[in-house]
This record gives sequence, structure tokens and C-alpha cells, in this order.
Amino acid sequence: MNWPHAPSKIVCGPGLYIITAGTYQKHHHFSSDDRLRVLQQSLFSVALEVGWELQAWALFSNHYHLVGICNQEDGVRRLTSKLHGATGQYLNKLEGTPGRKVWYRCRDTLLTNEKSYMARLAYVHNNSMKHLKVPPEQYEFCSMHWFKTKADRPFYETVMSFPTDSISIDDDY
Repeated sequence: MNWPHAPSKIVCGPGLYIITAGTYQKHHHFSSDDRLRVLQQSLFSVALEVGWELQAWALFSNHYHLVGICNQEDGVRRLTSKLHGATGQYLNKLEGTPGRKVWYRCRDTLLTNEKSYMARLAYVHNNSMKHLKVPPEQYEFCSMHWFKTKADRPFYETVMSFPTDSISIDDDY
């Protein structure tokens, strides 16, 4: 059947997801370390609150990527709406712009096979090299240092061995 456009997402069930979200008009709202710390702390708090287990994250001035395990119905919407609501309100209060749209695009993909999962983990952990040319172990707002020090060594090496150059992720920020 030829669909004129994709069916809308009503509910995303439990599973392993990659999520990418960008700011409205790609504006660099999170352009300082202090603002990125607020985004990162908000992500950790909201993920805990709504029952997400984060596997990887990379946060930048105008977008983020994360890989995580959602254990409930409607978990993607709950995570993103709470995170975007909290950080949008914080920025709008800080800048005296109540009601301004901060977040715009949010895409999620259910990861259904191990190779896809491993490649996307590697992609997100290493994403600071793509956008900032900063070694990911040295970038405070991504999960690489945590992953490298906490993961079992064989798992870490397996994930890092996956090529990421052929992954199709809309990441033009």
C-alpha cells in the first residue's frame, strides 16, 4: 500500500530506543557549560523519574542523542515531554521569554537487533568527535567516560569495534 505520509505515532511501547531531539530552528540554547549541566542533570532526573535506563547520551548546544531502555507504554513521550518541558521552562525563565518554543524535532527509533543497538551505542558515545572534534572521553556532556570506566571491558571493546559511518541518523546540526 502506498502511504501519502507516515502514520502518526500514538504510543511507543517498552523497548530499547535511540532518540535524537533538536532545538527549534537549531538555535544554540545550551551554549554554555552551565546550561549543558542543567540539560544533563534534567535528563538524569527525568529518566529516573519515568523509569528509563540510559545506555548512552551526547548533549550539545542545539540537540542531543540518547540510547536507553524504556520499560513502560508511552515511555518515549513521557521522557521527552518532561525533559523538554523542564528545560524549556528553565531557559525561558532565565532569558525572560515565557512561552517561547525551545524544542522542535524529536525522532525515536526502536532498536530491534543487536548489531543496530551496538552501532548506535558507539555512534552516540563518540558523537562529540563529529560535532566538536573533542575526544569523547574528555567531553563532559556525553557518556563515553562513564561507559569506558564502568562497562565490562569485552563489552566496551565490542561496542567500540562497530563502524558507525553507515548509520542513518538525521544528525545535521
